[in-house]
Amino acid sequence: MEFRKVQALRGPNIWANFPVIEAWIDLGDLKDSPSNEIPGFNDRLMNWLPTMIEHRCSIGERGGFFERLRMGTYPAHILEHITLELQSLAGTPVGFGKARESSEEGVYRVVFQYVEEALGRECLKVARELFLAAVHDRPFDLAGEIARLRNLAQEVCLGPSTGAIVAAAKARGIPVRRMNEYSLVQFGYGRKQRRIQAAETDRTSAIAEGLAQDKELTRKLLRSIGVPAPEGRPVAGADDAWAAACEIGLPVVVKPQDGNQGRGVATNLSTREQVVKAFEAAKKESNYVLVEKFAPGHDYRVLVIGGNVVAAARREPAHVVGDGQRTVRQLMDIVNADPRRGEHHATVLSKLKLDDISLAVLSEQDFAPDSVPPAGTTVLIRRNANLSTGGTAIDVTEYVHPEVAARAVEAAQVIGLDIAGVDVVAQDISRPLEEQRGVIVEVNAAPGLRMHLEPSAGVSRPVGEAIVEMMFTQDEEARIPIVAVTGVNGKTTTTRFIGHILKGVYRTVGMTCTDGIFIGERRIDTGDCSGPKSAAAVLMNPNVDAAVFETARGGVLREGLAFDRCNVAVVTNIGDGDHLGINDIHTTEDLAKVKRCIVDVVSPQGYAVLNAADPLVVEMAPHCPGGVLFFALDGSHPVIERHRNAGGRAAFVRDGQIILAEGPREESLMPVAEVPLTLCGMIGFHVENALSSIAAAWCLGVPPSAIRERAATIAADVGKVPARFNILEIEGAKVIVDYGHNVHALTAVIGVLDKFPHARRTVVYTTAGDRRDCDMLAQGKILGAAFDRVILYEDHYLRGRPQGEIISLIRQGVENGGRAKEIFELFSAPDAAEFAMNGLQPGDLLLLQADTVDETVDWIKHFVARLAEKKPSVEAEIEPVLEAEPLPAPQETPGSAKIAPPVLANAATVVKDY
Repeated sequence: MEFRKVQALRGPNIWANFPVIEAWIDLGDLKDSPSNEIPGFNDRLMNWLPTMIEHRCSIGERGGFFERLRMGTYPAHILEHITLELQSLAGTPVGFGKARESSEEGVYRVVFQYVEEALGRECLKVARELFLAAVHDRPFDLAGEIARLRNLAQEVCLGPSTGAIVAAAKARGIPVRRMNEYSLVQFGYGRKQRRIQAAETDRTSAIAEGLAQDKELTRKLLRSIGVPAPEGRPVAGADDAWAAACEIGLPVVVKPQDGNQGRGVATNLSTREQVVKAFEAAKKESNYVLVEKFAPGHDYRVLVIGGNVVAAARREPAHVVGDGQRTVRQLMDIVNADPRRGEHHATVLSKLKLDDISLAVLSEQDFAPDSVPPAGTTVLIRRNANLSTGGTAIDVTEYVHPEVAARAVEAAQVIGLDIAGVDVVAQDISRPLEEQRGVIVEVNAAPGLRMHLEPSAGVSRPVGEAIVEMMFTQDEEARIPIVAVTGVNGKTTTTRFIGHILKGVYRTVGMTCTDGIFIGERRIDTGDCSGPKSAAAVLMNPNVDAAVFETARGGVLREGLAFDRCNVAVVTNIGDGDHLGINDIHTTEDLAKVKRCIVDVVSPQGYAVLNAADPLVVEMAPHCPGGVLFFALDGSHPVIERHRNAGGRAAFVRDGQIILAEGPREESLMPVAEVPLTLCGMIGFHVENALSSIAAAWCLGVPPSAIRERAATIAADVGKVPARFNILEIEGAKVIVDYGHNVHALTAVIGVLDKFPHARRTVVYTTAGDRRDCDMLAQGKILGAAFDRVILYEDHYLRGRPQGEIISLIRQGVENGGRAKEIFELFSAPDAAEFAMNGLQPGDLLLLQADTVDETVDWIKHFVARLAEKKPSVEAEIEPVLEAEPLPAPQETPGSAKIAPPVLANAATVVKDY
C-alpha cells in the first residue's frame, strides 16, 4: 500500500464544500483482498478500535461499518474509516469520508475531512501502519500512537481562546482563514476583513499592549484615575526587595514587572527568606521586578470586551488534597491525569508543575514533593491562581457588582485595550471594591478565555461571540462581492469584462485570471493566476472592495476554492471539454462536475449565470443554492423560455439588442454593436462573453446605466483583453492574435474568420503536451481544413512529451484536413511568429496563436517597432479604437439571434474591406 500523492483541498472542492485531504493510494497486492478474506483481520481491527462501532457507513445505522467489514469491504474504504477515527480520538472529531477507485486498476482516491491539516496527514500515515499491522498480524502500540497524535493536536490546533472566537465567527457565517501555524486568523475578505491573534484584535494597539505589559506603569495609571490599585515600587535587588516590603508593609507580592501568565509571581510573602527567594524566581522571568502590597481576598478575573464586562471568574490556586497515603508528587500526577489538563494552552486546564516557586510554596507549608499530607489537607502548589500555572476557575459573572464592573471597564480604557483581562483581588465580587479594600492588580492584553469557556464550576460564557460581535455588529458585513468565472473557453475575457464593469462602481476591484493578479489598475503578478492561491492573495488585500476570479480546473482539483461562498458564479461553457485525461477527468461530465464547484457555493441570495445553449452547464442549475440566470444568443431557446415562464432571469440578444429579462419583464440594455469587444456583433463568442458578463453585473446589483456605460468602453484590444481575438493590420495583412488552444475554441475562432474575405490564410499553432492524442489530431484536422499555410511549433508546454511528438500528431490531423498546401515545423514560438510574419503578403490573413500571452504581445510590439525602423511609412495599430459606421438592416444567422454585420470606419490604418 503506497501513497502516490496526498493533497489538501483547503476550500470547497469536488467532494465537499469544506476542507478534505485527498490521498491517491496504490493498494498493490491488497487490491483484491476484501476484509472478510484476510484471516483475523476484522477481529484485530475491531478490538483495536472498538469506538468505530459508531461509524454508520452506507448502512446508515450504528455498527454499520463493522457490518461492512464482516460482509467484506476493501482496503481503501477501511483506511478512510481508520483515518477518521484516529482524528476523532486525537481530539478533532470528523465524520466525512469517501473512497473511490480511479481509472487505474488498484489505485484509489481516499478522501476524508480534517480539522487541522498536519494532524490529518499524520493520522493517515498512522492509519496505514495500523491497517498493515492488522493485515499481517503484527503488534501495534495503539495507545502510544493515540497519545502522540493527541500531543500533535495540542501543538497544531488552535487553542481554546482562538478556537472559541473562530467558532463564533463561523456560526455567524463569517469566512475564516488561519494565516500562520499559530493564532493569527483573518475574518472576512478584502476591505471588510478583521484579524485576531489569540484574544487580541487588529485594533489592539501596540502602545496599549506595552502599557499592560508594564505592571508598574499600569499601577500608576490605575491610581491616577481613581481605580483602586495596590501600593508598590520597582526594586533593584534582593535587599531592595526586602526594603520595599518593609516600607510598604507585610505581607507583599513579588512579581516580574513585565511578566505574563503568572510566571514568576509569588504572593502573601511575610519573611525576608520568602521575599528573597521570590525575587530570585521573578528575576529569571524579567530584568525588572516589582514589589506590591498583598491584598487579602479571592483572585478574580473580569473580562472586558468592547467596553463591557462579559464574564468573570473566581480563580483558585493550583492545589492537591491529601489522602493520608500518597505523596504530593503522586497527588499531582492524579490531578494531571485529568484529560482537560495539558502541557499547552490548547487544553482547558494546565498541568500542575514543580518549579522553584512551587517548591518554595510547598516548603512554606512544611511539605516537600515526597511528603504525604494528612487526609483532607489542602496543599497549595502555587499561591497565584492563574490557569496557566494549574489553577481552576468558578464562574461568577452574575455576581459582579455594577461598581466593580465599572472600575474594570475604566481600567481597560485607561490602558487602551479593546479586550482586557482585569485581575481583581477582593473578598466579595458582589460588593464595591472601595467597601472592602479590594484592588485591581493587573490589566492583561490577550487574556486567556479558557476559564470562561469551560469553568470548573458554573456557567460557560459566550466570550467568543462577544469578541466577534465587537468586530462585526449584527448588521455589519464581513464579505465583499465575489464573482467566480469558470468554463472551458471565454473565462479570461469574461473575467476581465466583469472586472471592467465593476471598476465603474467599486473603488478597488481585485481580479485574477490567466494573465495575472490585478488590484485596481495595477498588475501585481504575472502568468497564469487562475488558481486558489492567487484568489486568496486578493481576498487578503485590505484595499479590495470587490473581486472577480477566473477559476480554472487545475486549481480546484489541487486545492479547492479559495473562498467559501460567492455572490455570482458564471459558467461560460463545457462544450467538447479540454484537459481531458488529466487527474482522472476523462469525460466532459467529469469536467462539468469540477467546474460546478463554484455553482455549489453561490450564496442563497446570489446567482449562477449559466449558458443555456450548453446542456452540461444547464444541468448545474439544480445544484445552485441561490437563483439562476440563463444566457444565450437566442432568446427563444427552450431553456430560457421555460426558465422565464417560471419567473427566472435571462440575458439574450433580440434584433441586435441585449435584453435583460426576469419572468415576463424585459429591459433593452443596449445594442450589441455598442459593445466594442464584439466587433459590432461579428465575434459570436465575444457576444456570449458580453452577455454573461453583463448578466453577472446585473445579478450583483450593478445599475443598468452603469453596466451600459462600462460595456461601451471595453474593446478587443491587447490592452483590455490581450490575445482574445485582437485584430491588427500590418502592411496590408490582417493578423488575429488569439489564445484559443482546444477544439471548441478553435472552431469558434474559425467560424468568425469565415466572415473575413481574405483568400490566403495562415495559422501559427501549438497545443500543450498534456492534451490527449485524439485532441491533437482533431485540432490538426480543423486547421488543415481552414488554412492554406500551417506553421506548427513547440515551445514551453511539452509537459512530458518528447520533442517533436506534439507537432507530429497535429501534422497528421492537418494532412487529413484537405485544404492546407504548406506545413512548416519550428521549435520556438518567436521563431514561428517571425517566420509567419515575414511570409505575409498584402491581403493575407494570419491567425497567430498566443502560446504565452505576455510573451506573444511583447514580441508583436517589438516586431512592429523593428518594422517601423526599417520602413518608416509602415503603420500598425496595436491597440485600435474602433468606431462603427451606421449598420445595415439585421440579418438572420441560422440558430442564433439577429446580429447586424460590422462596418468599421477606422482603426488607425485598420480594416475597411470586410
